[in-house]
This record gives sequence, structure tokens and C-alpha cells, in this order.
Amino acid sequence: MQAQILRPVPPAAAQALPPEGRHVSRVSPALLKRFEGGGPRYTSYPTADRFVEAFTEEDYAAALHQRRTIGAKNSAALSLYVHIPFCESLCYYCACNKVITRHHERADRYLDYLAKEIELQTAQLGRGLPVSQLHLGGGSPTFMDDAQLGRLMGLLQSAFTFLPEAERSIEVDPRTVDAARLARLAGMGFNRLSLGVQDFDPAVQQAVHRVQPLSTVTALMGAARELGFASINLDLIHGLPRQTVASFERTLQQVCELRPERIALYAYAHLPERFKAQRRISADELPSPADKVQMLSQAIETLCAAGYVYIGMDHFALPGDPLAVAKRQGLLHRNFQGYSTQPDCDLVALGVSAIGHVGATYSQNAKTLDAYYDHLDQGRLPVERGLALTRDDVLRRAVIMAIMCQGKVDFAAIGQAHLVDFADRFAPELAALGPLVAQGLVKLRDHELEVTETGWFFVRAIAMVFDRYLQADRNRARFSRLV
Repeated sequence: MQAQILRPVPPAAAQALPPEGRHVSRVSPALLKRFEGGGPRYTSYPTADRFVEAFTEEDYAAALHQRRTIGAKNSAALSLYVHIPFCESLCYYCACNKVITRHHERADRYLDYLAKEIELQTAQLGRGLPVSQLHLGGGSPTFMDDAQLGRLMGLLQSAFTFLPEAERSIEVDPRTVDAARLARLAGMGFNRLSLGVQDFDPAVQQAVHRVQPLSTVTALMGAARELGFASINLDLIHGLPRQTVASFERTLQQVCELRPERIALYAYAHLPERFKAQRRISADELPSPADKVQMLSQAIETLCAAGYVYIGMDHFALPGDPLAVAKRQGLLHRNFQGYSTQPDCDLVALGVSAIGHVGATYSQNAKTLDAYYDHLDQGRLPVERGLALTRDDVLRRAVIMAIMCQGKVDFAAIGQAHLVDFADRFAPELAALGPLVAQGLVKLRDHELEVTETGWFFVRAIAMVFDRYLQADRNRARFSRLV
């Protein structure tokens, strides 16, 4: 699942914990009440809702060509994202770009078109460029059988050069794999797994049409560790139908016993008018807003007490995981997949609806298979929309990402990098931080701003102060809720 989906997430919580962990206190309901509005997740700035159709495949091709022409000076490795849209069955909560089908041969045609897209991209970008990170998302990438996944990896490996230390991650539907298949995935070079769990309670699983027993996930994690996978991530969702504070606490305890290296904790938002699948969920079965807040609070406390480091936004990690190490060292980054250890490198995105980032541009592919195939049949890159960043966009992106990733903005460093007087350029924004300072969410000094421990619960609200687009457009209904 690529992060362009406007999927609600929990508010960011306490700052990264030291290895020994520390208690994280609950945020008062009164403070949570002040931040009921919506806000971007800032996997990019400007955010994907600002992309325009005036940005075409010609603009993206120019960005690829420009990167190629400065290749001698730019030796930075690429990140790759491949979107596999197919799923065998519908999960009622899902807001991803997906195609529900039991016809696995449809993936063969999709691979034919991915091959065309790879050829078009590398014709502009060049072949054999180094890659430090690969992520297969969906949909369900494991919808593809071994031969299909093997073909995909062959296409990528013939077009790019994977570094020996490259992260190769794949989203796995536990219902579609067993230990033998995990071994074959390892043989293809995958070294990181993300398992979609959501909740272990049988009643909740039935309500969202995703039944997968705890025993299945336990067996898969044991097999993955025996096979030497470097990291396992589990996805969880709070706020699902039939979920209670007590039932979610049981799921949290079971997750802690499984001890995944990383945990992504999302909040469910019921938007049946926007996502057709959610119309199969009865609103009467959803937990109350108060219960959702309590679930989030207990999740933070339970996971931190179990030794997990709070990374920010959706992510937790064990202290020795590279994500937690990057957080401690101030080297955390954020891209369309969420928090990352990878530097702010160019992201080449492949497949229907996939979003990429090359140079000072963002681009998104066509969102339907028919449109995606039609572009490629015409020999055109399947870009449907995107954005060329202005100088102001680049400056504000640096500020917002510093807030989201380091929880701190050094005014002099930003000013020197972008040739501006920070205090003068952002005088209105610094003044607007006043209420957040008064509420104990931000510390504002002459030379820097710093997010407080409590402020991490509302880090998006802090970042929003520097969002020029939101300053001009206060309609935030399209965004996920801040809390």
C-alpha cells in the first residue's frame, strides 16, 4: 500500500525512546478535543492532493532525462516502488487502489505492461543505476505466484543494479503464503516482510472480511526468522468494527509476544461515501471516538512498555532496528512509504497509481488499469498528474520534514541551505506557533523550534503551520483526522 492513500493514522506521540524505554503519559481528552480537524500525513510536501493534471508525462520524462545528464555528479542510489493492485478477496476497511479478482492470469498481462513502463523509464533515466531500496506494495503482491514474482524481479534486476546492502521489502497477505513460499521469496532476494494483521480478534476479522488466525501469523514469523529475514513489520488498525478496548488490548499483547521488529499502527476512518468497500461495514458496530482514543493511548503505553521505540506517526520499532537507530541519530527520513532509513533519494514508481519523486518533481501514474494500459500502448509514460516544485515548495518541504523526522528545526541550517533569513521569511508562521507553545507542544527559541514529548502527539498540526497551501485553503475535510 503506497502512502498516497489518504489513510488515517494515529497522532504522533512521544519522542523516540531510549533502548530501555520510558512511560508515556496519556494526553488529556481536553487537549485532544482541540485538534479534531483533519491534516495531511506529509509523506510528501506539497501533498498529493496538490498534484495537477497539467503536469504530464513530458514533464516527468524531462525530470528523468535531467537526472541522467547530471549522473556523473549524482551517484545517489535510487529507491523503487512497484504497485501490484490485485487481491483475491475484499477487505472491507481497505482504501488502497486495488483490483479484486481470482483470475491470477491477469497478473501476466500486468507484467507485460510493467515491462513496457520499465523500458520507457530507463530509456530516459539510463540502465543499470544503483538501487538501495525496493518495496512491493498493493493490493497484495503475493497475489502473484512464484513464476510471476520471479519474472518481475528479473525485469527489475535487468534494468537496475541492486546494491548488496539494498533493502528489498514485500507486503505479504498471511493468507497467501506458507513457510515454503517464504523460502522462495528469500531466494528471490527479499529480506524484509510486512504482514497485514490489523487485529487478531475473530469477531473483528469476520466483520472486516479478513480471517487469519493468530496461529497462521505465528508460524509465518517463525519461518521467516529461520530463513534470516532482516526485519518483519506487522500492520495494525484500531477503530475497526466490533473492536473493543479490551479486545484490542489482547491483540496488542499477542503482538508483543510475537516481537516483530517494526509495528505500523493505523486508525480506521469510516468513509463509505468515498470507499465503496466500507459500505459493507455497519457504522453501529464501530467503537466510539472515546474508545478509539483509549485504544491509541493504551497501544502507545503497551508497546513502549514492551520495549518498542516510538518513531513517530504510525511507526514503532525495536531499539536495535535500523529505523530506531536512525531516529536516535537524527537520520530519519520520510517518503511515500512512510518513515525510512534511506536518504532523500529519488523514488522511481512503477505500476498503476504509483507515485514517484525525481528531482524537484512528483508524479503519479494513471489510477485505473485501462488508462495505465492505454498510455503504454501508445508508447507513453503512464503519468496522469504530478507537480513541479517551486523554490518555496523545496524550502517548506525541508522545514516540514525536519519537524516530522527530527522534531527540530535549526533556523541557521535551513537559512544557509536555502539562502533565506529564516526568522524574516517565516515570521507569520513563528507567530502562529504561539498557541502551540502555550499548550506545551512546541519549544520556540531564537535559533530553533523543538517538538516536545506531548507535541509528538500532534506533530502534523505543528507541521501544518508551515504549509503554504493550507494557509490559502482552510478546507481540510479531504484529510485524515489529526487524532
